[in-house]
Amino acid sequence: MSVYEVEPDWPHWALPDADWADCFEVIVAAPAGGESLLTADLVARQAFGRLPFWFHGLLKLRNILVWPLGLKGDAADVPAEVERMGIFPVVHKQPREVVLGFDDRHLNFRIVVTAEPDDDGATRVRMMTLVQRNNAFGRAYLAVITPFHKLIVRTSLLRVG
Repeated sequence: MSVYEVEPDWPHWALPDADWADCFEVIVAAPAGGESLLTADLVARQAFGRLPFWFHGLLKLRNILVWPLGLKGDAADVPAEVERMGIFPVVHKQPREVVLGFDDRHLNFRIVVTAEPDDDGATRVRMMTLVQRNNAFGRAYLAVITPFHKLIVRTSLLRVG
């Protein structure tokens, strides 16, 4: 299974003022003798439910570095009753599209996970990240984390299926 970077489909209703986006795609083959039953909800849970150990190390380092700047750790201000997938709060959920994310002082972001069945029974899975950079720090922050972000998205998509 291969993960490809594809053109993002934006602007998107989930974050209409986004000024940065990327999108990755993987085709998940149908199980032998049947159709894929992958939904966006299942894809997001598989991708974010058990992230690699090194992701948690990066997240801890990130939280230590940004704490003095007053930035959120990992959606810490999100009420407990809000559903999460991994560390990300759920913003919107439909069978073929799940939107995760939250807003912070430096940037707002959304992760849009889609699962679309193909004619051959496979599922086209896409993970698009939308970012609205709110200030110079948001622009600098995104520039620093983008290589890690891309690695995390690719790794997460390889866990789907």
